[in-house]
Amino acid sequence: MPANSQIEQLYDAHAAGLFHYLTGIVQSEADAKDLLQELFLKLQHQGMPEVASAKAWLMRLAHHLAIDWLRRHGARRAAEERSSMEPGPLFQTESNPDAAEFARRVENALNELPPEQRSVAHLKLWLDMTFEEIAETQGIPLNTAASRYRYAIDKLRTRLRPLYDEIQP
Repeated sequence: MPANSQIEQLYDAHAAGLFHYLTGIVQSEADAKDLLQELFLKLQHQGMPEVASAKAWLMRLAHHLAIDWLRRHGARRAAEERSSMEPGPLFQTESNPDAAEFARRVENALNELPPEQRSVAHLKLWLDMTFEEIAETQGIPLNTAASRYRYAIDKLRTRLRPLYDEIQP
């Protein structure tokens, strides 16, 4: 069983990213909090194996907990559809109307991506994970993680080109 200080350090370092990732999957802050608590309770009772990346290992555990939760609730497909229709905010609220419009348009473009591409893009862009960590987290091949990211970026680039052209001096 790991020492409480080790768990506290892991929590302090990774809880915010884990929570945001879980919320994106289950589409409920309350359920994401429950899953985050479950993750750290498991960690306290079972311990953490020797791993190359604690972040990637914790994200994979969070991913599996969320998928299990979706299966238990029979809502995986409904959650994917809901996530494309009711996205949580990725950007802080802006008082500057131009910045707020920019954030809204970028977020809309992200929400138009297929769920598997949006998930990989989220892990790469917001949580700064490597493709190796993403592949491990989602249980997919490394090349699949990289190609999903590339497809996501290509779609975002195409979708956001008018915005880019609009803001160029």
